[in-house]
Amino acid sequence: MHLSSFIRFGVIALILCFLNASVDQGKPSLVSSRYNTVSHSFRTLLQAQKSETLKKEAERLYEQGVKQYDSSQFQKALEIFQKALVIYQEIGEQQGILDTLNSLGAASKELGQYSQALKFYQQALAFSREVNVGKVPNQEEKKAIGIILDNIGSVYQSMGQSSQALKYYQQSLSLMQEIEDKLGIGSALNSIGGIYYETGQYAKALNLFQQALTSVRKAKSSLEEANNLESIGLVYSEIGQYSQALKYYQQALAIWEKIGNEEGKATSYNNIGFAYNQMKKYSEALNYYQQALAVFKKIDNQTKIGSTFNNIGFVYQQLGQYSQAIESLEQALTILQKIGERAVVGRTLDSMGSAYKSMGKYSQALTSYQQALAVSREVGERGAERITLGNIGDLLARQNKPQLAIIFYKQSVNVTEAIRNELRSLPREQQQSYTATVADTYRRLADLLLQQDRVLEAQQVLDLLKIQELDDYLRDVRGNEKTSKGVESPSPEQSINQGLKVIADKQIEISRQLGDLQKIPPTNRKPEQKEKIVALEANLLTEFNQFIDSPEVNAWLKQLSPKALQQMIPLSFLNSLRDNLQRLNQNAVLLYPLILENRLELVLATSNAPPIHRTVSIKKEEVNRVILDFRRALEDPESNATVPAEKLYELLIKPIEQDLSNADAKTIIYAPDGPLRYIPLAALYDGKQWLAQRFRTNNITAVSLTDLDTQPLAQIKVLAGATTQRRVVQIESTSLAFKALEYAGAEVKNLATMMPGTKTLLDDEFNRQTIISSLNIYTIIHMATHAKFVNGKPEYSFILMGDGGLIKLPEIQQLSLPNVDLVVLSACETAVGDQIGQGEEILGFGYQIERTGARAAIASLWAVSDGGTEALMNAFYAFLSQGKMSKAEALRQAQIATITGDYSKITQDQDKGILKSTRDNLPTQIANRLSHPYYWAPFILIGNGL
Repeated sequence: MHLSSFIRFGVIALILCFLNASVDQGKPSLVSSRYNTVSHSFRTLLQAQKSETLKKEAERLYEQGVKQYDSSQFQKALEIFQKALVIYQEIGEQQGILDTLNSLGAASKELGQYSQALKFYQQALAFSREVNVGKVPNQEEKKAIGIILDNIGSVYQSMGQSSQALKYYQQSLSLMQEIEDKLGIGSALNSIGGIYYETGQYAKALNLFQQALTSVRKAKSSLEEANNLESIGLVYSEIGQYSQALKYYQQALAIWEKIGNEEGKATSYNNIGFAYNQMKKYSEALNYYQQALAVFKKIDNQTKIGSTFNNIGFVYQQLGQYSQAIESLEQALTILQKIGERAVVGRTLDSMGSAYKSMGKYSQALTSYQQALAVSREVGERGAERITLGNIGDLLARQNKPQLAIIFYKQSVNVTEAIRNELRSLPREQQQSYTATVADTYRRLADLLLQQDRVLEAQQVLDLLKIQELDDYLRDVRGNEKTSKGVESPSPEQSINQGLKVIADKQIEISRQLGDLQKIPPTNRKPEQKEKIVALEANLLTEFNQFIDSPEVNAWLKQLSPKALQQMIPLSFLNSLRDNLQRLNQNAVLLYPLILENRLELVLATSNAPPIHRTVSIKKEEVNRVILDFRRALEDPESNATVPAEKLYELLIKPIEQDLSNADAKTIIYAPDGPLRYIPLAALYDGKQWLAQRFRTNNITAVSLTDLDTQPLAQIKVLAGATTQRRVVQIESTSLAFKALEYAGAEVKNLATMMPGTKTLLDDEFNRQTIISSLNIYTIIHMATHAKFVNGKPEYSFILMGDGGLIKLPEIQQLSLPNVDLVVLSACETAVGDQIGQGEEILGFGYQIERTGARAAIASLWAVSDGGTEALMNAFYAFLSQGKMSKAEALRQAQIATITGDYSKITQDQDKGILKSTRDNLPTQIANRLSHPYYWAPFILIGNGL
């Protein structure tokens, strides 16, 4: 169930509870009359009896409407409430008018008639205020207004107008706080949390839901407590902490069972099933989905029955039981079409398409996908639309139609980027749909483009892939004007897209007609209606097939050959990329590797030619094995790291060696893929020397997110903090002990000597409050402290302060650092075990730093040597303080000096003395091994290298 459903759970019951006591129940006084005759009294009595009769009829209608609403018959409920409202208005029954306006708003909202819902709620708000004109509202009346404000916010939320929704929710919260209504406070906090949840700001959402839980527990509202527990579970599920989510779902389930709330029980079963499904525990998921189904059948909630059948179908799909999957999905479809749940109908059709595709029944799959696409466009479900577009692309690729597949993959990517640019979280529906991850769609598109030798377009996709992977990790990555355009299309593709747009418009109208007909139960359909449904379903596919098989489209597809495309490729992105590289004045190239199942693709962009690509035939498993072997060697200063370093050089650099030479490359701007993010490019070995001795390197999250050519500020001011003492950190139920950094104090003191004006903070002075308040005064923030970046767990990733406090990775985005050139973490690590991840945690840290406005960051990839770090960092600042080198070059020269022990390029005698003294004071076993990449290679520069 979607979160907003939890927030509004039992809305009619809440309205009744709060509003029944909100208006004065006394009858208005009769106007006095001089003509107090028997006939006048008799007329008055007749009028009173009539009013009483009408009131009972209105109440009967109202209760009937509530029953229809509770059984999800929202259209019927709406019609009955409207009849009740007419009577209440005729007799001037204030309470009835108010209750019914609210209920009309609720029913309209459920039907997706948001402007109508807004109108009813606004009328309720105006009426409620009108009743209180001339007097100060009492607590119950304020409570009633607060609930209406909350309901208005919920409509704006459903319309995607988050800022408007937030405004009304906050007004509701203020009223509830004013009257100290714990239940109302909890409801408003939950609503505000829902906004942050839907916009991907999960840390804020979780905090608000937990505050709401505390408040409703004080109010002793079991129903709202259970709703809040479900909401908290949803957040944990969203950030991938399924075991934690299960804990909250189980608590909610216990409450639903205790209070006998059947719908709540079924909702918990469904949520628990979803969590188990995400954990790939399919038998457990199936068990809970079936329990949910049994309860939804018991209470006859047709919408939830249909949705749960869909979820069961998804589990069967995961288990490879395709016939059972289709059977469940067909049951879902019959129910959902009947009750008019169009959005869920679309996702069910998409699921059926994927089931048929897995069975090799491509014709049926395309039929289902076309119907799904028409429905998602009809109801404006853009998240579902991009999923189905990607699935059609996958189907066409399987049918060996790569050029058509590329068109649909591009449409999917471009819809995704448009959604991201609107500052709304990409939907991650609990209502299942069979699809690869969004990132997989980007990866498959890049793969097909490279197979077609369409390198420039592939490079655009690879850049957007980095952003999508960031979003998968951090869940709140936004787009910009560069990303919102998505992937450019050459003119033949544009022509095909225009034709597909014409067909899409027709399909939307067909879909609407089908929706109306499918609401009629199959047994009640007339022969001509049955024939019409068959004809309309056939039309959805026929025109599409006729178009893509037409001579016109075939002619356009022939123009998409690599040779023909050279004459028509869009130049805007290429020119922008070239200009960016030229403005750097660093002889810079941009390197994008892409790891695919059976090959490694290397995409290289230069300032003087279109991007090129080189292919290395190697299985993904072998690439991962080479990376893991090299990583182990890098973490062991006694190993011979040159052997695995040379193997990786043969894969990543040897194939483009001539291209680098032709471009006279001196700087490699590197956007690594997947597990390659755990390896510093500078540590590759060509058989004679390390790559650091030949090239400057700096990593980027994505070129479209990085201002590569922004110049550093003229004046360098450094804030240097150090943690020298042992600290123990508590993360959830785990205690993490961090050793004392013996050399960290000396590191920042030496830095201060080399960089006059440096402010140093040691241990307790180096705390969260001091560092955050001072950040934007300095151009370089140096932190000689522990930090940990955890694969898949941004909320467990943090920077340790000297006093034992933490700054967590998601919190970094809240900082504003427009005056900062560089943030250095000189003792951080990304832990890699036997199973390497995709390195999103490294990308995530770099992105969060860039998002603050800072130009670049330096971080380490493994737990580094304390003394070795001091030697390298002192050399880095010695070179940087000379004022003649970029950050990337200063890091390279520091690495070379650490490898060779030659500090002759340092111009200041004082700095040379510090560096020599630092090296001489190191233990012999460290000093003699500083040339090993364990000591000099872990540090990577992320972002702007100037």
